[in-house]
Amino acid sequence: MDHLWLIFAAWCGYFALHSALASLTAKRWAARRLGAWMPYYRLLYNGLAVALLIPPLWLTYAHRGPPLWAWTGWAGWLADGLALVAVGLFLWSLRFYDGGEFLGLRQVKQGQRAPEDQETLHISPLHRHVRHPWYALGLVLLWTRDLDPSQLTATIAASLYFVIGSRLEERKLLTYHGEAYARYRARAPGLIPRPWRRLSAAEARAIAQDAARPEANHDA
Repeated sequence: MDHLWLIFAAWCGYFALHSALASLTAKRWAARRLGAWMPYYRLLYNGLAVALLIPPLWLTYAHRGPPLWAWTGWAGWLADGLALVAVGLFLWSLRFYDGGEFLGLRQVKQGQRAPEDQETLHISPLHRHVRHPWYALGLVLLWTRDLDPSQLTATIAASLYFVIGSRLEERKLLTYHGEAYARYRARAPGLIPRPWRRLSAAEARAIAQDAARPEANHDA
């Protein structure tokens, strides 16, 4: 049982550091301290995120045990089908993101020192259904796998992060996009799609256009 608490603590520590380094407070502190190195912040952040993922993953898979449950029969087909759909939607959604900014390559190329993200608010087809589609797809992938005690512990920690992290991320988005994002948040659900709470393509375009106006970008 002790190793389960260790796994949970390792994942929580990883997610806490991940969120802290992504915060505007950390970025603004880095902008004051790093100076000419600030354009590399996102690139270093991503590299650190990958490197620090190794210890909690190792702990999780070094303490494998018998599965608590396994999806079998029609349930197994359904679970695998949902997982494949989630992977497919994730890959498809990449076309709607600025990969250069996400990876940090554009910041380096342009010598960008501003701590704030420069990408404008863009509501992709998946964002019309949920505000955090990658987190939602991640939840599908996590909970459609066979889980032993160690994996279940990691899955619970990751699920908590998706819920809490999405709230923290929205604070930044409200700062970046102001009232336009507040309107979007009021219309679209966070992680679980609801057919009666979805934006039409026209509504999404209107909100994105409002966010692009300079006067719309203020603290909400």
